[in-house]
Amino acid sequence: MKTNENSYKKSGVNISLANKLVKHISQVSKKNVKKRKFNSFVDEIGGFGSLFDISGYKIKDPVIVSCTDGVGTKIDLANKFQKFDTIGIDLVAMCVNDLIVQGAQPLFFLDYIAVGKLNLVKTKKILKGIFKGCKLSGCKLIGGETAEMPGIYHKDKFDLAGFSVGIVSKKKILNKTKVKKKDVILAIPSNGIHSNGFSLVRSILKKHKIPKNLKKELLKPTKIYTKEILKLNSKKLINAAAHITGGGLVENLIRSVPQNLSLNLDLSKIKILKIFKWLKSKNIPDNEMMRTFNCGVGFCIIVSKKNIPQIIKLFPKNCRPYEIGFVSKSKNKVNLKNSFKW
Repeated sequence: MKTNENSYKKSGVNISLANKLVKHISQVSKKNVKKRKFNSFVDEIGGFGSLFDISGYKIKDPVIVSCTDGVGTKIDLANKFQKFDTIGIDLVAMCVNDLIVQGAQPLFFLDYIAVGKLNLVKTKKILKGIFKGCKLSGCKLIGGETAEMPGIYHKDKFDLAGFSVGIVSKKKILNKTKVKKKDVILAIPSNGIHSNGFSLVRSILKKHKIPKNLKKELLKPTKIYTKEILKLNSKKLINAAAHITGGGLVENLIRSVPQNLSLNLDLSKIKILKIFKWLKSKNIPDNEMMRTFNCGVGFCIIVSKKNIPQIIKLFPKNCRPYEIGFVSKSKNKVNLKNSFKW
């Protein structure tokens, strides 16, 4: 006899499959992270809350810093090209790069994955990227949530959000109060588009075919700057920093300059990446390029001129900072010189 019984599975949510995923995450987590000697408990994924032992971090006057972010519509291109193993790196990077702006060492990360229908193979690839991002930034994935929401996310659509917590000594917090007149602004190269401006990128791709040699640039993961920035901060070599995300170079940098000082940038000094030159060729005005994309600058640091030689030595050759401006005192808050060299 046929029955008309309803079930969660029939409605589109597979709890058994979700449980398999949790088990997989827990196993991978144990393999990827060495247990800290000072752990006084077993911090396993799968509990109601995530535990993290900070008793071994001997930091004087510790301050907790937290950040949350997503990867925006870059997700749509990951679906289009069926490449899911790097989008998780983007997710971690967008959070930890914000943490280090204030000099905080990333401690742990949590993710939120929302899907229409849970696909284990696809989700494991996304998680692979998240684990890699955590490894690159020196933090640990300690938990998260995977939500199966049929009818809300259609077909293969999904969304990602991340949350990260870091720690820094009160005396080592980076903020604009340390910035002084005549300080120099150094640009640290980006890895490409990173995770901002993809709504405009997608709009252009609907009208123009991207050259084969640039196609792989679209999904290059956001560069993680944790190692270098924390080393600089530990040596007291920087006064302030800025993660160049939505709003571009000016809108992010201005947040790190005191109210009584001005930002001066020479746009001709910026090393434009090929992917941005291609986007610019599709009739995008300069001011729109500068507000939407990082244009080749993923992170900026504001430093004393005397520290520049020492700073440059701490970076690998392919990611060395270079001067693009300075801080002054003038009637204009922002002073832009010259134009981009497209």
